[in-house]
Amino acid sequence: MLFKDILGLSHIKNHLATSADSGRIPHAQLFVGPEGCGTLPMALAYAQYLICNNQNGENLGSDQACNAKFEGISHPDMHFAFPVANSDKVRSHAVSDHYMREWRQFLQEQPYGNLFDWYRLIGIEKKQGQIGVDEAQDIVRKLALKSYEGGYKVMLIWMADKMNIAASNKLLKLIEEPPEKTVFLLIAEDEEQVLQTIRSRCQILHFPPLAEEIICNALTVRGLDRSEAMRLAQEAHGNFNKALDLMNKDSEDLVFEKWFVQWVRSAFKAKGNKAAIHELILWSEEVAATGRETQKKFLRYCIAVFRQAMLINYNAKELAFMQIHVDGFQLEKFAPFVHENNMLDISAELEDAIYHIERNGNAKIIFTDLSIKLTRLLHKRAA
Repeated sequence: MLFKDILGLSHIKNHLATSADSGRIPHAQLFVGPEGCGTLPMALAYAQYLICNNQNGENLGSDQACNAKFEGISHPDMHFAFPVANSDKVRSHAVSDHYMREWRQFLQEQPYGNLFDWYRLIGIEKKQGQIGVDEAQDIVRKLALKSYEGGYKVMLIWMADKMNIAASNKLLKLIEEPPEKTVFLLIAEDEEQVLQTIRSRCQILHFPPLAEEIICNALTVRGLDRSEAMRLAQEAHGNFNKALDLMNKDSEDLVFEKWFVQWVRSAFKAKGNKAAIHELILWSEEVAATGRETQKKFLRYCIAVFRQAMLINYNAKELAFMQIHVDGFQLEKFAPFVHENNMLDISAELEDAIYHIERNGNAKIIFTDLSIKLTRLLHKRAA
């Protein structure tokens, strides 16, 4: 991965390259940023810069053999850990090494991809992946070995916020005092989900969402006309992965918005209407039949839609970026039903539902209960 191929973030590229050139290389770094902002491509480019001893801010150093190994993501001193789960391919004790072929494919085809894209690629979208203690043991074993080429070793942990407590505790000492010339690069979307004792041992670098102009330019390179590219860039809200999905009409949000519209329409009709209650139960069963990762992603999408509706209701339309593509549904007409008297309660109920799904609660019961509560909350009057 070359620094020049990464969208935007020039200040972060310069910081990483300059600090490496001057020999100031923290042994543990945590890259924190929202989905689609480029944390993973940046970590790959930085790792290549360190291991291949490149200089002057670009991965085009004299060690051409080393840089060539990174093109195929096959350098022996570059190690990876990422969330996995047991599948048809791996029946028990799944670790990252079992999925390296798929991981290389993911990095080459979707370097801005999200966790759901990864789960879908390896066929575990109906499960909840994690970085567990088996993975931690593998990391300890790998980093105990000497560097293959005598330089730096890098351990890149993608989605470190999915590392469970047992794995985190096992890696604490290693992250605090790694072997010589060993660098940990942790990547997370939710900094608070990374164990505090891990965070305190890392230098934290925050990544902003990508600028609309940068996403627009990248989409025009891929063949879109500028007006359509700018429209998608605005809707993507700094998320290049979402912009690509919208361009290819492959975004899970296109499915989620149909579920959302069906849900709120049934909830509006359900007050004193037994037939509409039956619709809500059928809807709950449909969503419950999907995987838990899909359910959590849909609930987070709902939180975002309700927030956007409230912004529109309070005349902050310049901050509203979402669009609903379902015929007959306009966010502007829905917005007056989301206000100060119900927004906090709606948000709390959605967060509670995510909490219970993460803990393997019965999805049918969770979504049915949530639907009935939504029926009451949407009919609350504004002050």
